[in-house]
Amino acid sequence: MTDRPASYPNQDRDLFLGDVENDGRAELVWYVDFTDPLSGRIRDVMRRTVERFGRGKATLAIRFLPSQDATSGAELAARAGISAHRQGRLNDMNGPLFELETPIYHEHVVALARELELDIEQFEDDLFSQATDAQLQEDRETAEDLGVTETPTLFIDGREYLGAWDELSLVEAVEKPIGVRISLASTDFFHWAASAGFVLVLATLCALFIANIGWHEAYEHLRETIIGIKAGGWSFDLSLEAWINDGLMSLFFLLVGIEIKREMVDGELSDMQRAALPIMGAIGGMVVPAGIYLAINWGLPTEKGWGIPMATDIAFTLGIMALLGDRVPTSLKVFISALAIADDLGAILVIAVFYGHGFDTHMFAAATIVFAIMLLLNRGRVYSRIPYLFLMVLLWYFIHESGLHATLAGVLTAAAIPSRRSANVDGIAAQTAMIFQSRMTGQENQISHGALNRLQEAIDRLRDPGFHLQNALEHWSNFMILPLFAFFNTGILIFGSSFSATAPESLGVILGLVIGKPLGIFLIVFVAVKLGIAHMSSEISWSQLIGAGFLAGVGFTMSIFIGSAAFEGAQLESVKLAILIASALAAVIGSIILIKAAPSER
Repeated sequence: MTDRPASYPNQDRDLFLGDVENDGRAELVWYVDFTDPLSGRIRDVMRRTVERFGRGKATLAIRFLPSQDATSGAELAARAGISAHRQGRLNDMNGPLFELETPIYHEHVVALARELELDIEQFEDDLFSQATDAQLQEDRETAEDLGVTETPTLFIDGREYLGAWDELSLVEAVEKPIGVRISLASTDFFHWAASAGFVLVLATLCALFIANIGWHEAYEHLRETIIGIKAGGWSFDLSLEAWINDGLMSLFFLLVGIEIKREMVDGELSDMQRAALPIMGAIGGMVVPAGIYLAINWGLPTEKGWGIPMATDIAFTLGIMALLGDRVPTSLKVFISALAIADDLGAILVIAVFYGHGFDTHMFAAATIVFAIMLLLNRGRVYSRIPYLFLMVLLWYFIHESGLHATLAGVLTAAAIPSRRSANVDGIAAQTAMIFQSRMTGQENQISHGALNRLQEAIDRLRDPGFHLQNALEHWSNFMILPLFAFFNTGILIFGSSFSATAPESLGVILGLVIGKPLGIFLIVFVAVKLGIAHMSSEISWSQLIGAGFLAGVGFTMSIFIGSAAFEGAQLESVKLAILIASALAAVIGSIILIKAAPSER
């Protein structure tokens, strides 16, 4: 039992409430502080949950994490619990200890021991014995190993329980019906840093597989299927691919815009001293790849694709870094995150200015009016997200019809959504506590509809509207919108295609992403650091910076997006394949460099 993870009960050292042996139904670990009101409130819930399964069906190990406040008597109460356990009476001592008023003194716990008819002499000896010291120390160490900093904290079958602290929710977490199992699996997957990149790769492989096993014609037919909206004499028709590239991707750009805004207001890009290096790195990582592409394609019709190698796919880049673990220092991850966000801003500006099609003054004027209304709502401090999303649809239509790239609507909406300072957390906590205490209803264990609305408003106030919108849409973007974009844009014929890596547009993309990106980032950062214009963290070595620069050459989503705006037909197919090849090369080379650089430079 001693080699089990700390999140599981350990029969050699843990104290148990109820049965120790079970048939594998459930194993719970509960960190408590007898002076913590929250631990006291859920004590009965925990007891009923375990009792509900009957003898031998569940074990509950109790570990003590007493408050560091020496005046509360929290540690003394924990010692009393351990001492009662030495006489087999922890179950009996557990409840009364929670009911003691603080501060707890020595005479209080001795009085409880007398009421329980414990051996007082043994109880007194155990209170401050070396065994009790060791028990408390081990509990603190396991808490530190598991990242537990507060009570109550519960682990069920090795996993920290993050659900509601009510009996039914706990029972479901213990029993794990199919719905709970699916929810846990999906949560694990979504929290995996490389999950978004993995889904993109899977969607790409599916598209390549379908296109190259004889279903290419059906794939193309599906992409070109016309889907329209009609009302009276007005109609609006787009192909399925266009609805995804121009419509759904606007939501992706909305999230990108929210992230850029947050970083500029209260993030890595908000302080120019911190932002200088990633911004300059992003500029170098855009200018040099574009320059390489233009040098190869100058004077040719393909020179319009110069924006393709400028982009960085933040999901893939950060996902690969996450897979490399501690080989990549945290400061390097922060630097590349800020660089990629600044890179996204540059790509958005390039798309908006250089990759529109035609220009309609009347539609542009209508789009301007809609955006002005959004700004008026912002000025009027309208924090509800619904009006902005409704106006975003109108803005998207007018921008699309004006000839500019429709995804610009997402970025403009992100800019219009108001920001506000974070709420006073203590005030919100007091308000929610008041709501729960009053419940505003006469029924036991019920909360009124009005109180529930007030509670939701209080919680919403903790973060700005953009955060809540991003939180609601992020999984949809990462696991539906981007995979759909990848699937409908990467079904390229490889076998029998006319692709040539030496074609100007293909060579420009490959060299721009694989050589231009790391070269541009490294050169401008090197010069800036040597001239004292900006400072680089001492955790980052130059070789690690080069490796990260190669990873930034994974263009994928944004590069394909710009390529689709710049080319069509056979040229577009060649450019997409060049992007896939370049992104794969950049990912492999960057990963190898970071792996090789890490051991000798830690």
